Amino acid sequence: MNKMTLEALKTELCEYLAGAAAAYFPSAVLPAKEELEAQLKASLEYPPDPSMGDIAVPCFKLSKILRSAPPAIAAKLGEGIAEKLPFIEKAEIAGGYLNLTISGRFYREGLLPAILDAKEKWGGSDVGRGKTVVIDYSSPNVCKPFHIGHLGTTVIGHSLKLLLEAVGYKVIGINYIGDWGTQFGKMIVAFDKWGDRSATEKRGVDELLDLYVRFHREAENDPSLDDMARAEFRKLENGDERNLELWKWFREISIEEYKKTYKLLGIEFDSWKGESFYTDKMPRQVEKLRESGLMKQDKGAWLVDLEDYKMPPCLILKSDGSTLYPTRDIAAAVYRKETYDFDLALYVTSAGQSLHFAQWFKVIELMGYDWADKLVHVPYGTISVGGAKLSTREGNMVLLRELFADAIEKVDGIIAEKNPDIENREEAAEAVGVGAVIYHYLWNSRIKDISFNMEDALSFDGATGPYVQYTYARTASILSKAGELADAQYSPGDYQPNEYESALLRQLMLLPEKVAAAIEGYEPSVITRYSYDVATAFNRLYQSTRIIGAESEEVQNFRLALTRAAGYTLKSSLGLICLKTPEKI
Repeated sequence: MNKMTLEALKTELCEYLAGAAAAYFPSAVLPAKEELEAQLKASLEYPPDPSMGDIAVPCFKLSKILRSAPPAIAAKLGEGIAEKLPFIEKAEIAGGYLNLTISGRFYREGLLPAILDAKEKWGGSDVGRGKTVVIDYSSPNVCKPFHIGHLGTTVIGHSLKLLLEAVGYKVIGINYIGDWGTQFGKMIVAFDKWGDRSATEKRGVDELLDLYVRFHREAENDPSLDDMARAEFRKLENGDERNLELWKWFREISIEEYKKTYKLLGIEFDSWKGESFYTDKMPRQVEKLRESGLMKQDKGAWLVDLEDYKMPPCLILKSDGSTLYPTRDIAAAVYRKETYDFDLALYVTSAGQSLHFAQWFKVIELMGYDWADKLVHVPYGTISVGGAKLSTREGNMVLLRELFADAIEKVDGIIAEKNPDIENREEAAEAVGVGAVIYHYLWNSRIKDISFNMEDALSFDGATGPYVQYTYARTASILSKAGELADAQYSPGDYQPNEYESALLRQLMLLPEKVAAAIEGYEPSVITRYSYDVATAFNRLYQSTRIIGAESEEVQNFRLALTRAAGYTLKSSLGLICLKTPEKI
């Protein structure tokens, strides 16, 4: 048997089943062979209990085609299947299901060599080759430091980028920073009234945040400040030199701070083109809207009526002629299509912006752009700390740099206690501390609201980043201790995997499917939870069997190869969700 993945196994299985259906039910009117194989493949399930087998073939839908009872179909299709397919050990009938157990030969000769050959790229493919995806994520607003509210868009977005790259897509990561809009009018007013250049140069974005918070506090008692802010932004849009100088300064201070956090996370962007980049690109789209008759004036403002689509109107221009978010987003989407010719454009932002995206996506469609259906909003839920609602305007924020620093410090203390002689302790503490925060966040479905708990995140037990990272380090330690034995070329023997080895192998073979599922649902949590399942399966094996010094050379050879495959799988899966994998913790 040559190297073989689960996908290849399923393909061969369904080819066989389609042929068996034609042979055993000659009077049935069957779909075309390829169509029947695709239907069979889509219907395959995994039994809830390993004792029931590894793959289940439900025969209920087939009963209409084959004009026979599901149990009878299952019995016929399973007849002699283990003798005809070397990767099937046995077949059992359970009602209308044909339950199949995968053979040890498949694991030894097919799966293990496939994983060992792929190494850290296990789980990847080339299904996206030749296609381009643009992802708009992170995108913080200038003049404000990174806070925990930015964690979602940043790590979800980057995980999706890594996942798509793993299956062959060319992915353009865009940090569409919020560097334009009325907020800059507010910052200019605040700086003129209460700012100090030396304090701003010294404290950087923290000073800018304090000015922003003070503006909103003062504006509650003095509404004229908002009028002043709008006036200053109009001057900025009209090219006022002083306002442009301040804007550039504020922007540079902010980006310098953001890059520190991105470096900690291991994130680099292909584009930093923010909202300001599209200032000279908006007029063409506004004119197109005018010419098409889509834009209407209402109380001085210009908008696109979306009542027929059960949405509020989409505002394009304010009554004073200044632009809004939809104006810039429309111009940005057109520019990206013209520049990158994307096959898909993802926007990773909070669920609270869902209406905004639905509105301007619809406007893009009404404007006649035939790629409007390639625009996808990927929403996520809110995050709180201890149940407290967070607000930048009120100054109630948990800064990411402080959160990461706290996590790193606590992990450093844990490592110092558990492994005081470890080399590169600071590096390991950073990888595990930052990873703990990311893993804790990405554990849940992205749309779910999350209450962050540092104590839970940093635990080395249970469904946490440190637990999975430590498991990877354990595989590295075993292989290091094995020395030359671990480096030996794996040669499959006749050893039949035991209960714990089979359980781990069943997990390892699933990574390509998990990657596909995570991409299909734009859901990194699929990989997060999967990595925990792999770690748990490996630790059960580790605790129940001897790897180095096993009962025979053949068994030891197999278990070392299995350990290496588990390490590759953990490294691959953790890498896909932005986590590093130190070899010593």
